[in-house]
Amino acid sequence: MDKERILKATLDVYKEKGIKFRMDDIAKELSISKKTIYVIFKDKKALINEMVDYCFDSIKECEKEVIEDRSLSTIDKIKKILGVMPSTYADIDLTQLYVLKEKYPLTYKKVEARLESGWEVTMKLLEQGQEEGVIRNVSLPLFKSIFEASLEQFFKRDVLVRSHLTYNEALTEIVSILVEGIRVKDND
Repeated sequence: MDKERILKATLDVYKEKGIKFRMDDIAKELSISKKTIYVIFKDKKALINEMVDYCFDSIKECEKEVIEDRSLSTIDKIKKILGVMPSTYADIDLTQLYVLKEKYPLTYKKVEARLESGWEVTMKLLEQGQEEGVIRNVSLPLFKSIFEASLEQFFKRDVLVRSHLTYNEALTEIVSILVEGIRVKDND
């Protein structure tokens, strides 16, 4: 049994049960014994921790595809990079992610760290947008901080649940608000 197969199954189980899934659920999904999972992952915390890296690594792969897509304008690339979400995550309920902080604080810290790192490609793209004159000359570190703070609110509280928004809907809205706020308008 390989690690990636277990991680994919974990995502499938998460789609149904959220963070309250059990290792039995994953074993059943894969038609294997729970012991087989424990050979690779010490416990549920280790599995969830690894799942964070797996998800963020998948997002980085999608970012690469966006950057290499010559059919997209710089503005379109910025929107797609900021809102990138692999298609395999499209129907995952991420509205309960705020539970991570309470139940899995180390994993929550890892999510925060991953949100705050790996911005080199995005910052380069934003700089390119400024050079091309398609986005206003704003402080890019400040823009990054605002975007990160917006996403972190999803993890810290139940704002998505109360707003009746999926993570993808909220992410799309934030990207639209922020990118349109820095986009140069034709009459500017």
